[in-house]
Amino acid sequence: MRNRKVYLSLNNNFYLYLYMKKVTIFLLLFAFYTTNAQQFSVIPKPAEWRIDSGSLEVNAKTGIFLQDKSFAKEAAYLQMMLKDQFGLSVKILPKLGTKNAIVLGKLEGKRADQYYIKTNQNNIYIHGTTNAGVFYGIQTIFQIFEKNGNGYKFPNLFIADAPRFAYRGMHLDVGRHFQPVSFIKKYLDYMAMYKYNTFHWHLTEDQGWRIEIKKYPKLTSVGAWRNGTIVGRYPGTDNDNKKYGGFYTQEQIKEIVQYAAERNITVIPEIELPGHSSAAIAAYPELSCFPKEPTKIPNQFIADASKNNSGKLVQETWGVFEDVFCPSEYTFKFLEDVFDEVLQLFPGKLIHIGGDECPKEAWKKSALCQQMIKEKGLKDEHGLQSYFIQRIEKYLNSKGRNIIGWDEILEGGLAPNAAVMSWRGEEGGIEAAKQHHTVVMTPGSHCYLDHSQSKNEDSVTIGSFLPVEKVYDYEPIPKSLTEEEAKYIIGAQGNVWTEYMKYPSKIEYMIFPRMLALSEVLWSPKEGKSWAEFEPRLLEHMKQLKQKRIKVSDAMFDYKVEVLPALENEGILLKVIPKFSTDTIIVARNKSDYSKQESISIDGENYKEPILINKSDTLFTCLVKNLESPVYRNHIFNFNKATGKKIILSKVASKAYPGNGGAFGLVNGMQSEKGIQSSEWLGFAEGKDAEIVLDLGSVQEISKVKVHTLNQQGSWIYLPEYIEVFASNDGINFGPGAKSAGLDADKMGMQYMYLNLTPIKTQYLKIVVKNFGVIPSGKPGASHGAWLFLDELIVE
Repeated sequence: MRNRKVYLSLNNNFYLYLYMKKVTIFLLLFAFYTTNAQQFSVIPKPAEWRIDSGSLEVNAKTGIFLQDKSFAKEAAYLQMMLKDQFGLSVKILPKLGTKNAIVLGKLEGKRADQYYIKTNQNNIYIHGTTNAGVFYGIQTIFQIFEKNGNGYKFPNLFIADAPRFAYRGMHLDVGRHFQPVSFIKKYLDYMAMYKYNTFHWHLTEDQGWRIEIKKYPKLTSVGAWRNGTIVGRYPGTDNDNKKYGGFYTQEQIKEIVQYAAERNITVIPEIELPGHSSAAIAAYPELSCFPKEPTKIPNQFIADASKNNSGKLVQETWGVFEDVFCPSEYTFKFLEDVFDEVLQLFPGKLIHIGGDECPKEAWKKSALCQQMIKEKGLKDEHGLQSYFIQRIEKYLNSKGRNIIGWDEILEGGLAPNAAVMSWRGEEGGIEAAKQHHTVVMTPGSHCYLDHSQSKNEDSVTIGSFLPVEKVYDYEPIPKSLTEEEAKYIIGAQGNVWTEYMKYPSKIEYMIFPRMLALSEVLWSPKEGKSWAEFEPRLLEHMKQLKQKRIKVSDAMFDYKVEVLPALENEGILLKVIPKFSTDTIIVARNKSDYSKQESISIDGENYKEPILINKSDTLFTCLVKNLESPVYRNHIFNFNKATGKKIILSKVASKAYPGNGGAFGLVNGMQSEKGIQSSEWLGFAEGKDAEIVLDLGSVQEISKVKVHTLNQQGSWIYLPEYIEVFASNDGINFGPGAKSAGLDADKMGMQYMYLNLTPIKTQYLKIVVKNFGVIPSGKPGASHGAWLFLDELIVE
């Protein structure tokens, strides 16, 4: 009878029921997870469940019965997956017997995609309000099957569930690196496993056009191929000189869209405009405001095949480029023709038009653009971009579709029916929701799965740091919105930009396990979220994914290392903080060779307390755990007169790049060797200078001051203009300063800026590191304040 009562409550008012039963649910959760953790590790977590005693067997004798014929597609999918994933050949039953069946039926509820699962010792019942609801119930039971002889054991249980958000998205960029159809299908399977329902497919970029448009064949014969690709992190260390590319035929796209539909996933294509359009312009130069001007490839690492080419080229490096679509009648006709073919391939309501990172330099120089601004009464080039977006929107609206774009489409005025993806933080989404526009949240702080998963990442990424715990902690509805405004936040999305993901295995490594954390953010009730409760389920899923030979990052097992000032600032302390209380950390000054097994051979002692270091040294630490390979790190300390000393910053670094220990990270004796990926960097944003006061502890003679800094202009990070040094013997009154020369701005990567001094004796130093200032026109981030990155301060 209890099952029947729950069923009726769900039909009447799903969320009212959950509210009234809040205390009961909590007690059920507690009781369940203390006794049944191994039996139930479903992700995303269902809204309510109960496990009863007993179980039933799912084996080759099990059948599938349709109480409602509208679920035939789901039955066929269930039959296929039981064969492919579980080795069970089952039949669709013409009638329901007394036992051993999976029964698919209709739930007369009010919630979209709501489902329940009810089992007894005879059958498994999956009922849903929609086809998608039944499909999600099927995904849930797949996660509960437990191997038992020649079949699978399934516990007697009850689950009542429905998604929190209507839009649960995963994005994939195939413009930078093309992925085969076989992997796109795998990606969709991964999405289906974790109840995502929207695939945002980024199909066009500066580095490649990936969709066949029959009216414009050069888009794929020319625009889908680049002459080479930079090696390493932008701006690169070389060019591989290998022609690279690929595209999807319209038949392949139809196949993928159908494959997605069978998994209740809608595909949203992205056709970038007006920026990120180099590949299209390479194919049809008339799309540019200056069709006869050659393409600028903005670094020295240009493919040999491109060096003598005076025409338009597909870009070989990453970043933002000046040559964008010209708002001419030729361009609008081209885009209308392109969308006419795109709409035939993608039946979904939304079409993504990009709209982000569109430099205005070409428009400022174009007589046609300036005349258009004047004739149409536009305020400036931002107004021209708004006109561009709105004209495309009107065309797509006339075809029964709506546009969605990155939050830059807000600039100059938002198109009337446009939806917004908020990626530059949440501000764009908040603004759009207040204007009553549909919003998908996808801020870089929580949703960009191309960001590093560890502060000690073992492969090249675009940078930043986004651990799985932070993804799980995300709340898509900003607190600043009213209840009415919050209704316009329809969900969120994980973004996968592939500058540094050439192969499917790297994409898997970057999405797993963070994709699982985001799935629970988007599906499960907010009130039931708990990292402590989620973590054991996540560990079980990571184990299962590895068993399926899916590449999964072990970054969440990484341990934290802190470098702290020693007593009286005489040296430093190395402190190791394991992730789990059961972890064993070994510390040594010498390590022996080891292989990637479940153990490591290292000559050292178990870590017990912080280790005092008072001279240049090298230590090795290793986490011994049952991973694919041990988590192993080395720590190189180089001492100078500043190491371990008292240090004060007049302006704190950005929260995004606080350094290892804040200001003390500048004198901890550890220097970054990994560029932006290292946790050692302190970042100062939006043109801010760094001002440092250093207490050497006693009067000492000094003759040189150096700061370790970074030049990575593609990430808006610039070398300082100079450093200026002032001396004092009381820490209050500083004498006249001495200023350094600048560094070679064209040389990318890590560099020292230094100042040679006539030897002086002093106890206190004030070091001002002057930020570059405003990023110049034509560079990524133009008109924004540059970032200043500092690592180690050295005094000799």
